[in-house]
Order: sequence, then structure tokens, then C-alpha cells
Amino acid sequence: MRLQMPLFPGYLFVHIPLRERLRVLEVPAVARLVGFSGMPTALNENDVECLRRGLVQGASAQPHPYLSAGRRVRVIAGPLQGAEGTLVKRKGNLRVILSMDLIKRSVIVDVSEADLEPVFRPKYVSDAVAATFRA
Repeated sequence: MRLQMPLFPGYLFVHIPLRERLRVLEVPAVARLVGFSGMPTALNENDVECLRRGLVQGASAQPHPYLSAGRRVRVIAGPLQGAEGTLVKRKGNLRVILSMDLIKRSVIVDVSEADLEPVFRPKYVSDAVAATFRA
């Protein structure tokens, strides 16, 4: 038996026009939309899509404490191609910590050094939002 745990407990990701936010808040157990000063704030859509695509294609990921310091890299090949994260070395292997900055959540994934390139520019913002919910 294999138990599957959510990568980001307490979060539900939705892609909706801002005018539809009330429909999300009407869902039982949804507490609020993530944002600042009462306004929903978008997650980086590329981050969400790269992580989703990688998991669908079989990438191994596990929750990891949020980490914002370290060398930024971009995955240039494999199921997580396009994802950006922080490079770390753990148990002799290279791994990348993929973080959702807005919700302060991260996962760590194994990578090959050949599949990485350094990142020197800031990330952009899109229109995906996250809603928190009560478990």
C-alpha cells in the first residue's frame, strides 16, 4: 500500500478570473485566497505548471522546508524542464528545491547537473492563485 500525501498541505490551487473569486470562497472548508491587503495575489504560473508536469511524468518530489537563499538554477531538460529553484547538495546528490514563494512552501527533487543552468534574472508573475482551506 502506498500512501500519497499532499506536497502543500492546506492549499488548493485554482486558475480563475479574479471576478470568480467568490465562487472559490463558497466552497466548503475554503478559508481565504492567498494575497496581500485583502487582494488575491497570483502565483508564478510557470512554477505551478512545471511542478505539475514533472509530477505527472513521474518526477520524485517530497515536501521540504521553505528556503530562499542559495544558487538559483533552471531545469533545462527532463520532466521538470522550465522549473526554477535553489540548488543544494544532499546525501552526495544534487537536488533542487522548488519553492512557491507566495505560500512559503517548497519541495525537493533529484536532478542531474547536466539538466541545470544558472538563473540570473528575476521571475515573472502570472494569474494563478492559491486558496487556503481548513482541514
